[in-house]
Parts: sequence; C-alpha cells; structure tokens
Amino acid sequence: MNLTQPSKLERYAAAVDAMREEGRRWGRRSRAGVDFASSDYLALASAPRMKEALFATLKAGTPIGAGGSRLLRGNCEEHEALETEAARFFRAETALFFGSGYIANFAVLTTLPQRGDLLVLDSLVHASLHEGARVGRAEFRIAAHNDPQSVEDTIGNWRAKGGVGRVWIVVESLYSIDGDLAALADLVEIAKRYEAFLVVDESHATGIYGEQGRGLTAPYQGREYILVVHTCGKALGAAGALVTASSVLRDFMINRCRPFIFATAPSPLMAIAVRQALLIVQEEPERRRRLIDLINFAHRQLAICGRPTRSSSQIVPYRVGNNARTMRLAAALQARGFDVRTIRPPVPPSRARLRISLTLNVEPDDVSEMIDALVEETWGKLR
Repeated sequence: MNLTQPSKLERYAAAVDAMREEGRRWGRRSRAGVDFASSDYLALASAPRMKEALFATLKAGTPIGAGGSRLLRGNCEEHEALETEAARFFRAETALFFGSGYIANFAVLTTLPQRGDLLVLDSLVHASLHEGARVGRAEFRIAAHNDPQSVEDTIGNWRAKGGVGRVWIVVESLYSIDGDLAALADLVEIAKRYEAFLVVDESHATGIYGEQGRGLTAPYQGREYILVVHTCGKALGAAGALVTASSVLRDFMINRCRPFIFATAPSPLMAIAVRQALLIVQEEPERRRRLIDLINFAHRQLAICGRPTRSSSQIVPYRVGNNARTMRLAAALQARGFDVRTIRPPVPPSRARLRISLTLNVEPDDVSEMIDALVEETWGKLR
C-alpha cells in the first residue's frame, strides 16, 4: 500500500472542514425545549385517536411492512382504502399514495412532463421539485418568486422561440421559506389560457387551510389540468404523500413512474394513520380554529414588538441576514428553552433567518414568552 496516497475520504473531510469554517455545517440536534420548529401543526403526531387507530389495526393483524412494490404483493387494502377516502375528501377524481412528499414531488416531475414540454418553477419551490425538474425529460425555467406575470412571461418567451409542447407550472400553495401564499387564482387562469398543467405542492397548507382543511387548492380540485401533492407528514401528523389527479394521469403514473414501480410500498400502518388524520381534520374543526387564532396572536405580538413579517401563516420567518448571527440567536433561544431552528446555507447567506413554526404543541403564553426572548436577544446581547 502506498502510504503517500491521499485517503479516499480526504475530499469529503476537506469539504466538511470548509463547511465548518464558513458556518455552513449542519448537525443533528435532538428534540429539546418548547416546540417552535416542527411541522406538526395540528398536534396530530401524538394525538390519542391516531395511536388508538394504530393499536387497533395492529391487534387486528395488519402487517407493519408492505413487503413489496405496489405492483407486486405490496398493494394492501389499507392503501386502497386511503386513496379512495383521500379522493373523496379532497374532491379529486383519484389519489395515489407515496412514501414521502419528496418522493411524490420528484415522481411527478420525472414522470409526467415529456420531452418537448416546459416546466416553469417558482424560484422558491421545494428542493424535491427542483431535483425532479433537473432529472426529468422536459426543459425547465425558473420564474420569479410568487410572480404570476413572471410565469406568464416565461411561457410567452418559450413559445416565441418555438416551444410547442405542454407547459407545466409548478408552485407551492404556502411557501416553506417565507410563509407566504401563492396567487393561485391568477395561476389557474394562466394555466387555462395556455392549456397548461398546474402542479401545486400543498405541504404546509393541507389540513389547515381551505374548506375542512382541504388545502388552498380546494376551489380548483377535480379539474383535469390541476395536480396536487398533499404531504401527510406535517399537519396530518403521519408520513407519506397523496397525489390527487385525473384518473388518466394516475394510471399513467402507476405504469410509468419509477419511484412508484420500483419502491417498496409505504407501510400499511401509515395508510391507516393518514386515513385517521383525515377523519380528525373533518371531525375536530376546532383544531384548525385554534391554530388560526394562535397564528393571528403571534403576528399581532410581533407587530406590537416592532418586528412584523410579510407572512400571515403558521410559518414565521425572522430574517437576520447574517449566518453567524442567525446561529447565535438560535442558540440563545434554545438555551432559554425554545426550540427554534435556522434556515441558512444552502440558501443565500443574505436570506439566513430563523423559521418559527406555530403548532398546537404550544399555548399563547409560550408564544408570548418566546417573542419576548427573541426581542431581548435580538436587541440586547447579540446586537
């Protein structure tokens, strides 16, 4: 062995060292303190009804694992029952269950848009959608964030240069970075005008917004040109994702979607958990009302303290604009018992911020105390 040769791990160690020096190295941190970091918005992850549903189905003999792909022996009656119930609840023609929101987004964009088509992505859609666009067959362009005119201009420019395929507009209904809402009505009109498909990631809206928590796309569900991804691991307190679409698109995905065909199916237990979560959302509307009240309270408190945000949702961005200072501020809040996390590189350093998440795991007094600590640490010790 030539001992002068660099270690096979040297390039990776160097990269980790560089990330550490630049303040970009991430690490895992255990849960501790009052929850201002999770996406368990309706506090369903530990809800007694969820646990009872799982205990009952285990006792009845439901297997823990699916045991195979859905096209082999892994297709379980629990998956089918969930998809039927989800299609009914969201008032869509069909639904298809995937193992995670990331997989569902990636699967949609690598399966449905074809060569010669154009994907127009909002600049701040989730990384899974950017990855799907890069790997997929279609061309893609990035539109300015939450700017319907930029979307329309991008389509017009592509058509003017000879683009003749189908257009796919890709957005989030509620953006996970700034907590702002998409201009869905304008985007639906653009999709109609250009005979385009509109793909909407409802990750942070499902279960909270829209009639009975059906999401912000609820007024438009069932239209053949609208495809929606409803993540189940946030407000629904479980795991996986449901893609609602026309039966034609669903059948095409079942037969052509590699992340669906070649992956072991999600656990039947998760299908049970998601189905129970959908029932809770319908039967316990007070959860949504309490969360909306908490959201309004938090935004009022921030405004009173001179720190208003452009968000009106449960995702509250607190921009600091400096990576090192953002990390110090988060550490100070964590030391005071508030689990607040950072959003920092790979986002641009100028956009570094705390992302405060409001859930039913906290009470208004917790929110007040956290905001008091936030203001004190911002203008006091860390100034």
